[in-house]
Amino acid sequence: MAKYSLASSTWDQHEIDAIQRVVDSDMYSMGENVAEYERQFASFFETKYAVMTSSGSTANLLMIAALFFTKLPRLQRGDEVVVPVVSWSTTYFPLQQYGLKVKFVDIDPETLNVDLGKLEAAITDKTKAILLVNLLGNSNDFYAIQEMVAGKDIVVLEDNCESMGAEFGSKKTGTFGLMGTFSSFFSHHIATMEGGCVITDDEELYHILLCIRAHGWTRNLPSDNQVTGKKSDDPFEESFKFVLPGYNVRPLEMSGAIGIEQLKKLPGFIEQRRRNATIFNDLFDGHPYLNIQIEVGKSSWFGFSLVVKENAPFSRQELVAALREAEIECRPIVTGNFLKNEEVLKFFDYEVSGDIEAADYIDQHGLFVGNHQVPLEDEIRHLKSVVDELGARR
Repeated sequence: MAKYSLASSTWDQHEIDAIQRVVDSDMYSMGENVAEYERQFASFFETKYAVMTSSGSTANLLMIAALFFTKLPRLQRGDEVVVPVVSWSTTYFPLQQYGLKVKFVDIDPETLNVDLGKLEAAITDKTKAILLVNLLGNSNDFYAIQEMVAGKDIVVLEDNCESMGAEFGSKKTGTFGLMGTFSSFFSHHIATMEGGCVITDDEELYHILLCIRAHGWTRNLPSDNQVTGKKSDDPFEESFKFVLPGYNVRPLEMSGAIGIEQLKKLPGFIEQRRRNATIFNDLFDGHPYLNIQIEVGKSSWFGFSLVVKENAPFSRQELVAALREAEIECRPIVTGNFLKNEEVLKFFDYEVSGDIEAADYIDQHGLFVGNHQVPLEDEIRHLKSVVDELGARR
Protein backbone atom coordinates (compact mmCIF):
# COMPACT_ATOMS: atom_id res chain seq x y z
CA MET A 1 0.00 0.00 0.00
CA ALA A 2 1.39 3.39 -0.97
CA LYS A 3 1.75 5.99 1.76
CA TYR A 4 -0.79 8.10 -0.10
CA SER A 5 -2.80 6.02 -2.54
CA LEU A 6 -5.10 7.26 -5.27
CA ALA A 7 -8.14 5.52 -3.77
CA SER A 8 -9.16 3.08 -1.06
CA SER A 9 -11.93 0.58 -0.51
CA THR A 10 -15.31 1.88 0.65
CA TRP A 11 -16.53 -1.59 1.60
CA ASP A 12 -16.95 -3.36 4.91
CA GLN A 13 -18.92 -6.39 6.05
CA HIS A 14 -22.21 -4.84 4.89
CA GLU A 15 -21.18 -5.10 1.24
CA ILE A 16 -19.83 -8.63 1.70
CA ASP A 17 -23.13 -9.65 3.28
CA ALA A 18 -25.03 -8.03 0.41
CA ILE A 19 -23.02 -10.10 -2.08
CA GLN A 20 -23.67 -13.24 -0.07
CA ARG A 21 -27.42 -12.59 -0.13
CA VAL A 22 -27.29 -12.49 -3.91
CA VAL A 23 -25.23 -15.69 -3.98
CA ASP A 24 -27.75 -17.35 -1.69
CA SER A 25 -30.58 -16.27 -3.98
CA ASP A 26 -28.81 -17.83 -6.99
CA MET A 27 -30.12 -14.97 -9.15
CA TYR A 28 -27.25 -12.91 -10.51
CA SER A 29 -28.69 -11.01 -13.46
CA MET A 30 -30.43 -7.66 -13.04
CA GLY A 31 -33.35 -7.96 -10.65
CA GLU A 32 -34.95 -6.53 -7.53
CA ASN A 33 -31.74 -5.32 -5.93
CA VAL A 34 -30.96 -3.22 -8.98
CA ALA A 35 -34.53 -1.89 -9.01
CA GLU A 36 -34.31 -0.95 -5.32
CA TYR A 37 -30.96 0.74 -5.84
CA GLU A 38 -32.51 2.78 -8.66
CA ARG A 39 -35.41 3.84 -6.43
CA GLN A 40 -33.04 4.91 -3.67
CA PHE A 41 -30.66 6.63 -6.09
CA ALA A 42 -33.49 8.69 -7.59
CA SER A 43 -34.70 9.60 -4.10
CA PHE A 44 -31.21 10.67 -2.98
CA PHE A 45 -30.83 12.98 -5.97
CA GLU A 46 -34.43 14.19 -5.80
CA THR A 47 -35.14 13.16 -9.36
CA LYS A 48 -37.96 11.08 -10.80
CA TYR A 49 -36.09 8.31 -12.53
CA ALA A 50 -32.76 6.48 -12.28
CA VAL A 51 -31.47 3.74 -14.59
CA MET A 52 -28.47 1.73 -13.40
CA THR A 53 -25.96 0.61 -16.03
CA SER A 54 -22.82 -1.48 -16.22
CA SER A 55 -20.51 1.57 -15.98
CA GLY A 56 -20.35 5.35 -16.13
CA SER A 57 -19.17 4.99 -19.72
CA THR A 58 -22.27 3.04 -20.74
CA ALA A 59 -24.38 5.56 -18.85
CA ASN A 60 -22.95 8.22 -21.18
CA LEU A 61 -23.64 5.99 -24.18
CA LEU A 62 -27.30 5.51 -23.24
CA MET A 63 -27.73 9.21 -22.45
CA ILE A 64 -26.65 10.21 -25.95
CA ALA A 65 -28.44 7.35 -27.69
CA ALA A 66 -31.76 8.05 -25.97
CA LEU A 67 -31.94 11.53 -27.52
CA PHE A 68 -32.13 9.96 -30.99
CA PHE A 69 -35.18 7.82 -30.20
CA THR A 70 -37.70 10.29 -28.75
CA LYS A 71 -40.85 10.70 -30.85
CA LEU A 72 -39.54 14.11 -31.86
CA PRO A 73 -35.80 13.35 -31.97
CA ARG A 74 -33.81 15.67 -29.73
CA LEU A 75 -30.64 14.92 -31.69
CA GLN A 76 -29.88 13.78 -35.24
CA ARG A 77 -26.66 12.83 -36.99
CA GLY A 78 -24.63 15.88 -37.88
CA ASP A 79 -25.97 17.99 -35.01
CA GLU A 80 -23.45 20.09 -33.14
CA VAL A 81 -22.65 19.27 -29.52
CA VAL A 82 -20.37 21.52 -27.45
CA VAL A 83 -18.06 19.87 -24.91
CA PRO A 84 -15.11 20.93 -22.74
CA VAL A 85 -11.79 19.72 -24.10
CA VAL A 86 -10.79 18.15 -20.76
CA SER A 87 -12.76 15.08 -19.69
CA TRP A 88 -12.66 11.30 -19.83
CA SER A 89 -12.58 9.60 -23.23
CA THR A 90 -16.06 8.10 -22.94
CA THR A 91 -17.57 11.54 -22.54
CA TYR A 92 -16.70 12.00 -26.21
CA PHE A 93 -16.91 8.56 -27.80
CA PRO A 94 -20.74 8.25 -27.83
CA LEU A 95 -20.87 11.58 -29.70
CA GLN A 96 -18.64 10.16 -32.42
CA GLN A 97 -20.49 6.85 -32.49
CA TYR A 98 -23.79 8.62 -33.15
CA GLY A 99 -22.39 10.82 -35.90
CA LEU A 100 -22.55 14.11 -34.03
CA LYS A 101 -20.40 17.14 -34.77
CA VAL A 102 -18.23 17.71 -31.69
CA LYS A 103 -17.17 21.27 -30.85
CA PHE A 104 -14.40 21.41 -28.27
CA VAL A 105 -14.10 24.39 -25.92
CA ASP A 106 -11.27 25.32 -23.56
CA ILE A 107 -11.49 25.05 -19.78
CA ASP A 108 -11.19 27.65 -17.05
CA PRO A 109 -7.69 27.22 -15.56
CA GLU A 110 -9.04 27.83 -12.03
CA THR A 111 -12.19 25.70 -11.89
CA LEU A 112 -11.00 23.15 -14.51
CA ASN A 113 -14.54 23.12 -15.90
CA VAL A 114 -15.57 24.70 -19.21
CA ASP A 115 -14.54 28.34 -19.65
CA LEU A 116 -17.85 30.22 -19.48
CA GLY A 117 -16.79 33.05 -21.78
CA LYS A 118 -15.47 30.65 -24.40
CA LEU A 119 -18.57 28.49 -24.05
CA GLU A 120 -20.83 31.43 -24.78
CA ALA A 121 -18.72 32.33 -27.81
CA ALA A 122 -18.95 28.74 -29.08
CA ILE A 123 -22.76 28.60 -29.05
CA THR A 124 -24.29 29.24 -32.48
CA ASP A 125 -27.57 28.58 -34.26
CA LYS A 126 -26.13 25.16 -35.10
CA THR A 127 -25.64 24.16 -31.47
CA LYS A 128 -28.15 21.49 -30.46
CA ALA A 129 -26.66 20.31 -27.16
CA ILE A 130 -24.08 21.18 -24.52
CA LEU A 131 -22.53 18.27 -22.66
CA LEU A 132 -21.11 19.70 -19.43
CA VAL A 133 -18.56 17.89 -17.30
CA ASN A 134 -18.27 18.47 -13.56
CA LEU A 135 -14.56 17.75 -13.20
CA LEU A 136 -12.92 16.19 -10.13
CA GLY A 137 -16.01 16.78 -7.98
CA ASN A 138 -16.43 20.43 -8.94
CA SER A 139 -19.73 21.90 -10.15
CA ASN A 140 -20.14 24.14 -13.16
CA ASP A 141 -21.81 27.53 -12.71
CA PHE A 142 -25.24 26.38 -13.82
CA TYR A 143 -26.91 29.73 -13.27
CA ALA A 144 -24.62 31.34 -15.83
CA ILE A 145 -25.11 28.46 -18.26
CA GLN A 146 -28.89 28.56 -17.87
CA GLU A 147 -28.80 32.25 -18.83
CA MET A 148 -26.75 31.41 -21.93
CA VAL A 149 -29.23 28.86 -23.25
CA ALA A 150 -32.45 30.63 -22.18
CA GLY A 151 -34.82 30.84 -25.12
CA LYS A 152 -32.63 28.59 -27.27
CA ASP A 153 -33.48 25.07 -28.38
CA ILE A 154 -30.37 23.56 -26.77
CA VAL A 155 -30.30 20.39 -24.71
CA VAL A 156 -28.10 20.60 -21.59
CA LEU A 157 -26.58 17.31 -20.41
CA GLU A 158 -24.24 16.47 -17.53
CA ASP A 159 -21.40 14.02 -17.25
CA ASN A 160 -21.30 13.89 -13.46
CA CYS A 161 -19.26 10.70 -13.20
CA GLU A 162 -16.54 12.33 -11.10
CA SER A 163 -18.83 14.49 -8.98
CA MET A 164 -21.40 12.38 -7.16
CA GLY A 165 -22.70 14.43 -4.23
CA ALA A 166 -21.48 17.83 -5.43
CA GLU A 167 -23.93 20.71 -5.08
CA PHE A 168 -24.67 24.04 -6.71
CA GLY A 169 -27.23 26.32 -5.15
CA SER A 170 -29.92 24.13 -3.67
CA LYS A 171 -29.46 21.19 -6.07
CA LYS A 172 -27.04 18.33 -6.56
CA THR A 173 -25.01 18.21 -9.74
CA GLY A 174 -26.30 15.73 -12.27
CA THR A 175 -29.80 17.18 -11.88
CA PHE A 176 -29.39 20.42 -13.82
CA GLY A 177 -29.38 18.86 -17.28
CA LEU A 178 -32.09 16.95 -19.11
CA MET A 179 -30.09 13.88 -18.07
CA GLY A 180 -27.07 13.34 -15.84
CA THR A 181 -24.68 10.41 -15.60
CA PHE A 182 -22.78 8.88 -12.69
CA SER A 183 -20.06 6.29 -12.13
CA SER A 184 -19.62 3.89 -9.23
CA PHE A 185 -16.25 2.46 -10.23
CA PHE A 186 -13.80 1.57 -7.45
CA SER A 187 -11.97 4.92 -7.28
CA HIS A 188 -15.18 7.00 -7.30
CA HIS A 189 -17.39 8.26 -4.47
CA ILE A 190 -19.15 4.92 -4.08
CA ALA A 191 -18.13 1.57 -5.53
CA THR A 192 -20.37 -1.18 -6.91
CA MET A 193 -17.54 -3.20 -8.54
CA GLU A 194 -18.43 -1.69 -11.92
CA GLY A 195 -21.50 0.47 -12.36
CA GLY A 196 -23.10 3.68 -13.55
CA CYS A 197 -26.41 5.45 -13.55
CA VAL A 198 -28.48 7.86 -15.64
CA ILE A 199 -31.03 10.12 -13.98
CA THR A 200 -33.77 12.23 -15.55
CA ASP A 201 -37.18 13.74 -14.82
CA ASP A 202 -38.37 13.00 -18.38
CA GLU A 203 -40.63 9.95 -18.54
CA GLU A 204 -40.18 9.33 -22.27
CA LEU A 205 -36.41 9.34 -21.94
CA TYR A 206 -36.69 7.05 -18.92
CA HIS A 207 -38.66 4.49 -20.93
CA ILE A 208 -36.19 4.72 -23.81
CA LEU A 209 -33.29 4.18 -21.41
CA LEU A 210 -34.99 1.07 -19.97
CA CYS A 211 -35.46 -0.28 -23.47
CA ILE A 212 -32.00 0.34 -24.93
CA ARG A 213 -30.20 -0.78 -21.75
CA ALA A 214 -31.43 -4.33 -22.41
CA HIS A 215 -31.33 -5.34 -26.08
CA GLY A 216 -33.89 -2.78 -27.25
CA TRP A 217 -36.66 -5.14 -26.22
CA THR A 218 -39.96 -4.27 -24.55
CA ARG A 219 -39.68 -6.69 -21.64
CA ASN A 220 -38.55 -4.10 -19.08
CA LEU A 221 -41.02 -1.41 -20.10
CA PRO A 222 -44.15 -0.71 -18.06
CA SER A 223 -47.48 -1.86 -19.51
CA ASP A 224 -48.29 1.69 -20.61
CA ASN A 225 -45.15 3.34 -21.90
CA GLN A 226 -43.99 6.09 -24.20
CA VAL A 227 -42.02 3.81 -26.51
CA THR A 228 -44.67 1.34 -27.72
CA GLY A 229 -47.84 2.64 -26.10
CA LYS A 230 -49.65 -0.30 -24.44
CA LYS A 231 -47.92 -3.66 -24.20
CA SER A 232 -49.65 -6.96 -24.82
CA ASP A 233 -51.16 -8.63 -21.75
CA ASP A 234 -49.48 -11.85 -22.90
CA PRO A 235 -45.88 -11.82 -21.58
CA PHE A 236 -44.91 -14.47 -24.13
CA GLU A 237 -45.59 -12.01 -26.96
CA GLU A 238 -43.38 -9.40 -25.29
CA SER A 239 -40.52 -11.77 -24.43
CA PHE A 240 -38.41 -11.15 -27.54
CA LYS A 241 -40.04 -8.09 -29.05
CA PHE A 242 -37.42 -5.58 -30.21
CA VAL A 243 -38.33 -1.99 -30.95
CA LEU A 244 -35.14 0.09 -30.60
CA PRO A 245 -31.50 -0.61 -31.55
CA GLY A 246 -30.26 -1.21 -28.04
CA TYR A 247 -27.40 -2.84 -26.14
CA ASN A 248 -26.83 -5.12 -23.21
CA VAL A 249 -25.33 -2.78 -20.63
CA ARG A 250 -27.29 -4.10 -17.67
CA PRO A 251 -25.64 -4.14 -14.24
CA LEU A 252 -25.31 -7.32 -12.24
CA GLU A 253 -27.62 -7.95 -9.30
CA MET A 254 -24.57 -7.93 -7.02
CA SER A 255 -23.81 -4.36 -8.07
CA GLY A 256 -27.31 -3.28 -7.15
CA ALA A 257 -27.12 -4.97 -3.77
CA ILE A 258 -23.74 -3.37 -3.03
CA GLY A 259 -25.06 0.00 -4.21
CA ILE A 260 -27.89 -0.09 -1.66
CA GLU A 261 -25.31 -0.38 1.12
CA GLN A 262 -23.03 2.25 -0.40
CA LEU A 263 -25.80 4.84 -0.71
CA LYS A 264 -26.35 4.61 3.05
CA LYS A 265 -22.73 5.68 3.54
CA LEU A 266 -22.55 8.30 0.79
CA PRO A 267 -23.45 11.37 2.91
CA GLY A 268 -20.72 10.46 5.39
CA PHE A 269 -18.25 9.82 2.59
CA ILE A 270 -18.90 13.28 1.13
CA GLU A 271 -18.57 14.96 4.52
CA GLN A 272 -15.18 13.33 5.09
CA ARG A 273 -13.97 14.24 1.60
CA ARG A 274 -14.89 17.86 2.33
CA ARG A 275 -13.03 17.76 5.65
CA ASN A 276 -9.98 16.46 3.81
CA ALA A 277 -10.39 19.26 1.27
CA THR A 278 -10.39 21.87 4.02
CA ILE A 279 -6.99 20.61 5.16
CA PHE A 280 -5.70 20.48 1.58
CA ASN A 281 -6.91 24.01 0.79
CA ASP A 282 -5.46 25.40 4.02
CA LEU A 283 -2.05 23.98 3.12
CA PHE A 284 -1.96 24.70 -0.63
CA ASP A 285 -4.08 27.81 -1.20
CA GLY A 286 -1.74 30.58 -2.33
CA HIS A 287 1.18 28.17 -2.73
CA PRO A 288 4.13 29.91 -4.43
CA TYR A 289 4.67 27.13 -6.99
CA LEU A 290 1.33 25.38 -7.42
CA ASN A 291 -2.22 26.32 -8.38
CA ILE A 292 -5.16 24.33 -7.04
CA GLN A 293 -8.75 23.95 -8.25
CA ILE A 294 -11.12 26.74 -7.23
CA GLU A 295 -14.35 25.36 -5.77
CA VAL A 296 -17.68 26.23 -7.39
CA GLY A 297 -20.70 25.56 -5.20
CA LYS A 298 -19.93 22.66 -2.87
CA SER A 299 -17.48 20.24 -4.44
CA SER A 300 -17.55 16.55 -3.57
CA TRP A 301 -13.75 16.57 -4.07
CA PHE A 302 -13.03 13.53 -6.22
CA GLY A 303 -9.33 14.41 -5.93
CA PHE A 304 -6.96 17.34 -5.48
CA SER A 305 -5.39 18.99 -8.51
CA LEU A 306 -1.92 20.51 -8.52
CA VAL A 307 -0.81 22.64 -11.48
CA VAL A 308 2.83 23.72 -11.57
CA LYS A 309 3.18 27.49 -12.00
CA GLU A 310 5.43 29.01 -14.66
CA ASN A 311 7.77 30.41 -12.00
CA ALA A 312 8.16 27.09 -10.16
CA PRO A 313 11.75 25.91 -9.65
CA PHE A 314 10.72 22.38 -10.65
CA SER A 315 8.88 20.79 -13.59
CA ARG A 316 5.90 18.46 -13.46
CA GLN A 317 8.22 15.62 -14.41
CA GLU A 318 10.36 16.38 -11.39
CA LEU A 319 7.27 16.70 -9.18
CA VAL A 320 5.92 13.35 -10.36
CA ALA A 321 9.30 11.72 -9.67
CA ALA A 322 9.39 13.19 -6.17
CA LEU A 323 5.85 12.01 -5.45
CA ARG A 324 6.59 8.55 -6.74
CA GLU A 325 9.71 8.33 -4.57
CA ALA A 326 7.61 9.38 -1.56
CA GLU A 327 4.97 6.73 -2.39
CA ILE A 328 2.31 9.28 -3.32
CA GLU A 329 0.21 8.12 -6.26
CA CYS A 330 -0.78 10.70 -8.85
CA ARG A 331 -2.34 10.88 -12.30
CA PRO A 332 -2.78 13.42 -15.13
CA ILE A 333 -5.82 15.69 -14.79
CA VAL A 334 -8.17 13.27 -16.54
CA THR A 335 -7.18 13.24 -20.24
CA GLY A 336 -5.52 16.63 -20.13
CA ASN A 337 -6.08 18.20 -23.54
CA PHE A 338 -8.06 15.50 -25.33
CA LEU A 339 -7.05 16.92 -28.72
CA LYS A 340 -3.60 15.39 -28.34
CA ASN A 341 -5.19 11.98 -29.08
CA GLU A 342 -4.83 12.31 -32.83
CA GLU A 343 -5.11 8.59 -33.51
CA VAL A 344 -8.69 8.43 -32.26
CA LEU A 345 -9.69 11.92 -33.38
CA LYS A 346 -9.27 10.92 -37.01
CA PHE A 347 -12.59 9.12 -36.58
CA PHE A 348 -14.35 12.27 -35.30
CA ASP A 349 -16.22 15.06 -37.05
CA TYR A 350 -15.06 17.93 -34.86
CA GLU A 351 -13.87 21.49 -34.62
CA VAL A 352 -12.19 23.59 -31.94
CA SER A 353 -13.79 26.83 -30.83
CA GLY A 354 -11.18 29.48 -30.10
CA ASP A 355 -7.88 28.79 -28.37
CA ILE A 356 -7.26 26.00 -25.87
CA GLU A 357 -4.44 27.58 -23.89
CA ALA A 358 -5.67 26.48 -20.46
CA ALA A 359 -6.14 22.85 -21.53
CA ASP A 360 -2.70 22.86 -23.13
CA TYR A 361 -1.18 24.20 -19.93
CA ILE A 362 -2.74 21.72 -17.53
CA ASP A 363 -1.94 18.95 -20.01
CA GLN A 364 1.75 19.77 -19.64
CA HIS A 365 1.87 21.00 -16.05
CA GLY A 366 -1.05 19.46 -14.12
CA LEU A 367 -1.70 16.35 -12.06
CA PHE A 368 -4.01 15.23 -9.30
CA VAL A 369 -3.70 13.16 -6.16
CA GLY A 370 -6.46 11.17 -4.54
CA ASN A 371 -9.10 12.03 -2.00
CA HIS A 372 -10.74 9.36 0.12
CA GLN A 373 -13.76 8.77 2.34
CA VAL A 374 -11.44 8.41 5.35
CA PRO A 375 -9.30 11.03 7.14
CA LEU A 376 -6.17 12.01 5.19
CA GLU A 377 -4.52 14.69 7.28
CA ASP A 378 -1.25 12.76 7.62
CA GLU A 379 -1.15 11.96 3.92
CA ILE A 380 -1.89 15.54 2.86
CA ARG A 381 0.76 16.92 5.20
CA HIS A 382 3.18 14.35 3.79
CA LEU A 383 2.34 15.65 0.31
CA LYS A 384 3.00 19.22 1.42
CA SER A 385 6.37 18.30 2.92
CA VAL A 386 7.44 16.56 -0.29
CA VAL A 387 6.49 19.59 -2.38
CA ASP A 388 8.22 22.00 0.00
CA GLU A 389 11.38 19.90 0.05
CA LEU A 390 11.41 19.75 -3.74
CA GLY A 391 11.05 23.52 -3.97
CA ALA A 392 13.75 24.15 -1.37
CA ARG A 393 16.41 22.11 -3.12
CA ARG A 394 15.95 23.79 -6.48
